[in-house]
Amino acid sequence: PLLLATSALARDRDYLPSEVQKTLSARRIPGTSLSIYVRELGREQPIVSYNSEVARNPASTMKLLTTYAALETLGPAYSWQTRAYASGEIRNGNLDGDLVLVGGGDPFMTADRWWGFVSGLRQKGFSRVTGDVIIDSSYFAPQGEDRSLFDNRPYRSYNVLPDALMINFQTITLNVIPDAATGTVRASAHPWPANLAIDNAVQLRRGPCRRGSSGVAIAMPDGPNGNRINLGGRYASGCGQYSVRRAVMRAPDFAYGTFKTLWEQSGGTLEGSMRRGVLPDGARQIYSHDSLTLAEIIRLVNKFSSNLMARHLLLTLAAEDAGAPATTAAGQRVIREFLSSKGISIPDLVIDNGSGLSRRERITAVGLAEVLEAAHESQFMPEFSASLPLSATDGTLRRRFRSPEMQGRLRMKTGSLDEVSALAGYIHAASGRSYVAVVILNHATADQGAGMAVQTALVKWVFAQ
Repeated sequence: PLLLATSALARDRDYLPSEVQKTLSARRIPGTSLSIYVRELGREQPIVSYNSEVARNPASTMKLLTTYAALETLGPAYSWQTRAYASGEIRNGNLDGDLVLVGGGDPFMTADRWWGFVSGLRQKGFSRVTGDVIIDSSYFAPQGEDRSLFDNRPYRSYNVLPDALMINFQTITLNVIPDAATGTVRASAHPWPANLAIDNAVQLRRGPCRRGSSGVAIAMPDGPNGNRINLGGRYASGCGQYSVRRAVMRAPDFAYGTFKTLWEQSGGTLEGSMRRGVLPDGARQIYSHDSLTLAEIIRLVNKFSSNLMARHLLLTLAAEDAGAPATTAAGQRVIREFLSSKGISIPDLVIDNGSGLSRRERITAVGLAEVLEAAHESQFMPEFSASLPLSATDGTLRRRFRSPEMQGRLRMKTGSLDEVSALAGYIHAASGRSYVAVVILNHATADQGAGMAVQTALVKWVFAQ
């Protein structure tokens, strides 16, 4: 009943704290670009409700909806399984047949955890695979292969598309290291997929570092989904090691390539090649690797604003509800049904991929506040609250609200896109009162400091209440 009452009481008023009004005026931002909703927890009336029923792009604060829905629907102990199957017999240290790697949607299969998978599989009594390695990613429906659709930056990790067998966010750290002793520049990658070729033509220039990393030219001649990197240019010996992260290849190629690297490093051999497919009839499971728990996963999603992991959550909700292959449409439906079950109605809500990395997603300030209020009343409130960045402490708030009296007293999710800046979560004020607060700014200058200035003005005002 409290949540139902919130919508009825979210009547917008002309009132804005003077500090916020001054910031808007100084930045020449019209009030029509801003939505704010602030309410003391346990009270019915908001202390600020300004354009709170206007649906706006929330950027990454949309992750609050996705992570809370996943926590309530799946439970904090939920985990994902990555499995290995054999299509033949294991004898005398050999698997006479194909090895099938089946992705279960693990959002956080890092290189280190992938090594743990390989190590566990190696303990099953074989080192040689005579057949092929089959990559089965059918748990998720295909999400496309064009990582450039959002902002034409396909090499950025935040643009990686979901895949049921996602390894290390499909991302390598490319290292360029000058070696004055040999007069060369060495190049390496971590992880280094066995099927990724790095053609290193960087020349060493002896002398101090003046151009820095701009002396290295990085290209993928076959495109972002290709399996080859070309390095060129001249790099000064005084520059030291240069490292850069790049999203590369296709997800199945990346999974196979990193698996082959680790398998061979552990003393194993793979005689066949890679094939994409589905688990064949008659194959028997030989190993299963558990992910982190959902409670641990949502902490990573919200603290560090991982788009890919949030998208995996949406697809996991779809798979658990409607079965494989999971689609975004099914995930959207699950979240809408979840909101309905909580008595939360958000007119004009648009759920795209659930991460906030979208030009389409829309939510109202009061709607997002209702989600936060429901989460605060949830039996899983400790897990959800602990997933949020802490002011001046960690995550995306580690360098914000750094005054001693505010440190650690804000648990809030940030959001930023071109022309979008948002902040939403809980404020434990100096008075001891606790507030739910949402501020969303959609304006041409929102991501250029204006959004953070408005947020700071509002948060300081609420903190003083």
